[in-house]
Amino acid sequence: MTLILFLAGLALLIVGADLLVRGASRLSLSLGIAPLVVGLTVVAFGTSAPELAVSVKGALDGQTDIALGNVVGSNIFNILFILGLSALIAPLVVDRQLIRQEVPIVIGLSLLVGGMVLDLRLSAAEGALLVLLIAGYTLLLYFQGKNAPASEVTDDLLPTGPAWLSRLPAQLALILVGLGMLVLGSRWLVDSAITFAEMLGVSQLVIGLTIVAAGTSLPEVATSVIAALRGEREIAVGNVLGSNIFNLGAVLGISSIVSGSGLTVPPSLLAFDLPVMIAVAVACLPVLFTGHLIARWEGAVFLGYYVAYTTYLVLYAQEHDALDEYSLVMRAVVIPLTVITLAVVVVRELRRRRRRA
Repeated sequence: MTLILFLAGLALLIVGADLLVRGASRLSLSLGIAPLVVGLTVVAFGTSAPELAVSVKGALDGQTDIALGNVVGSNIFNILFILGLSALIAPLVVDRQLIRQEVPIVIGLSLLVGGMVLDLRLSAAEGALLVLLIAGYTLLLYFQGKNAPASEVTDDLLPTGPAWLSRLPAQLALILVGLGMLVLGSRWLVDSAITFAEMLGVSQLVIGLTIVAAGTSLPEVATSVIAALRGEREIAVGNVLGSNIFNLGAVLGISSIVSGSGLTVPPSLLAFDLPVMIAVAVACLPVLFTGHLIARWEGAVFLGYYVAYTTYLVLYAQEHDALDEYSLVMRAVVIPLTVITLAVVVVRELRRRRRRA
């Protein structure tokens, strides 16, 4: 019954997020908001609605490990797994704006959150600041879309649908039904995840970082993979970066506000998982910078790192004897080699640009 409840909750989250995105995007268009702006806000943020529903539910119930683990795990999953898988399907061309604007914003927000939780708490006031920042980012996108050339405004960013979606009652109905599914689905998913943690003898944080994080990120998986298959490769990257920004700003911010006293941060999250999230965000910059392309081999490296990260969590949850040796190999061999490789790639790219200049 616990497994059935988990799968039913996951299904409600995915379907509810899809209905919410469709209804809200069509409503925004009816109000005269540019499709480009809607695509970068409602669609990208809408795919993170499951994370918002689950984290808020966890915060309200005092399950802060679920709320925090869901956000940190989702951001790691989005970049390593989703971008890695999408790049394996087709090399991902990256728009210059994403490199100049969205990637630095993801890195900046990651560092800001890391600094905020050094005292092992994300207070309601700090959450309010994160929400204000995400509101400012949304306004920035709105004005950029408003001043964008007409050729850049395209409906490809939006989900397709029948003609009746252009009617206001249908749009409002989709939004309300989608929100209802998200609320119910988040309740079932969180409750079953807690039961899983108790049955398996692992912490709620590990469950949040793995099962819940991957489950709530399925809308991003579907959106980015379909975009890559259709050749809309910039959308695949933009969806991931936009969702990560929303997770850090809105999901964490709102969760800390509704909790009343803020979110208590587990020491293990601060010591390992949060630095991994920051490192993954920083690693995006040189990868995207070199040639404005995520090649297939880079996608394979991203997937390999996600497997390595998940393996560590499994060993940690089981208190396995091989954990110390595994951690030593990662810190002494894999991570230094990755840093050296990124540095070499960036230096080569800078030299190539100088020769062209």
